[in-house]
Amino acid sequence: MARKALVLMVSVLLVGMAVWAQTPKPGGEMIIAFGTDPESLDPNKISSAPAGMVLTHIAETLLFMTEDLEVAPLLAESWAFSEDSKVLTLYLRKGVVFHDGTPFDAHAVKVNLERFRKAIFRFLLYPRVETIEVVDEYTVRLHLDMPFAPILAHLTHNFVAMVSPRQIAELPEGKDIMEPVGTGPFKFDKWVRGEYVRLVKNPDYWGDKPYLDSVVFKVVPSDATRLVLLETGEVHAIMRVPPLDAPRVAATPGLEVVRAPSVRTIYIGFNVTKPPFTDVRVRQAFNYAVDKEAIVKEILGGAGGVSDAPIMPLIFGYSPQPPYKYDPEKAEALLKEAGIPKGYKITFHHPTGRYMMDAAIAEAVQAYLREVGIELELVTMEWAAYLAFLRKPVAEAAHVMFLLGWGCVTLDADYGLFALFHSSQWPTAGWNILFYGNPTVDRLLEQARVAVDPAARKDLYSQAIAQIWQDAPWLFLHYEGQINAQRTVAKGLVHHPREYILAHKAWLDR
Repeated sequence: MARKALVLMVSVLLVGMAVWAQTPKPGGEMIIAFGTDPESLDPNKISSAPAGMVLTHIAETLLFMTEDLEVAPLLAESWAFSEDSKVLTLYLRKGVVFHDGTPFDAHAVKVNLERFRKAIFRFLLYPRVETIEVVDEYTVRLHLDMPFAPILAHLTHNFVAMVSPRQIAELPEGKDIMEPVGTGPFKFDKWVRGEYVRLVKNPDYWGDKPYLDSVVFKVVPSDATRLVLLETGEVHAIMRVPPLDAPRVAATPGLEVVRAPSVRTIYIGFNVTKPPFTDVRVRQAFNYAVDKEAIVKEILGGAGGVSDAPIMPLIFGYSPQPPYKYDPEKAEALLKEAGIPKGYKITFHHPTGRYMMDAAIAEAVQAYLREVGIELELVTMEWAAYLAFLRKPVAEAAHVMFLLGWGCVTLDADYGLFALFHSSQWPTAGWNILFYGNPTVDRLLEQARVAVDPAARKDLYSQAIAQIWQDAPWLFLHYEGQINAQRTVAKGLVHHPREYILAHKAWLDR
């Protein structure tokens, strides 16, 4: 039922945006402001939605997730599984070329997918994909070691984007791709770190040509500054309007607020190998100490919901758990039982400008924990440096407590749970930066990956979620919606549930 509601919300949003009063006008440059600079534009290195949003305009995937959250063809026109579900055959689109003139073909797919074996997000395909077979110029077979239920959804992920095999071949050893050469409607033009990324129209695009001459993604960490730039007309669209400002923006002539669903869960992670978070009583105490309902109501303005699982309700495999109700007395009792003295100090790292009201949420958590005798020192870092800081191997990890979000963009619990809670995903292999490990959870997540029957998968995820909830390696906060805004002259923008503003078919009503 929740999925149907989301599809309806997205459909209504897109219909409203697609009913244009005039014929689209070609030309011009559209400027979109967001909060954090991409940490990379290399498919093997990126790990956040801001980077994915930029990359998806340049480099395309074999399949894609539509705005109504269905898997659809893109660079692969169709596909088929073998009877035993262990071979996936992809039939590729013909006549596509990369921005450097290199043909897109089965060889290009093999080169990209082989390179992806070393990607940060390699868990999307590996170790399930054993070999990649080039059948002919436009046919590729992925041979799996066993059935892998979420593989089609995983192939829609923007981090599995195709870049020119020539660019990969010419890349110096140990270097990242900084100027990706893809097949998309826009080509990379310029990246001034910390300021903007500029893309220009690809006149040779295989599909419908973009209307815009160029798109600029402008980095503006401050919510207030993004709003000012929108109001003065210096940018055409912005991400993450502070909820309390949304009514004023909506009432301003020439501006419009766009509310869209999201699949992102916001959480505070604990490094369970470091005191005091080696003790489950402390982790549970922190969950009881924070009033999550008040945060959603007062700080997010109701644009979200309190977490009752590590994934949000729209994700396949979601299983709600009894909430950690706000109970500071219970929190104090658990802390006392664990031997944590009043005034205990902990460093709490968090981003600014990356998630909706992230700094304000960090300050609220600091205030709540002070009430139960815990003193948090808030530390914020530039986004790319923050991600690098969190992904240190366990022996080098300095983080103890941190705020982060995870968008379950494949709509499958495998992506939202395996990457974050399976013990094989400790850095630098993956994103289990909690250094959490529970053999029962590992076994359940492994079984769910390869189970073919959806009902069996749901049951396995339900058991895994119940154990994770009890172990409390997170302070479970909330899932968030999107509140963006744009000038009314900006037409055709898509505010995708993956938290992307897409300008593929946008235009300016100048």
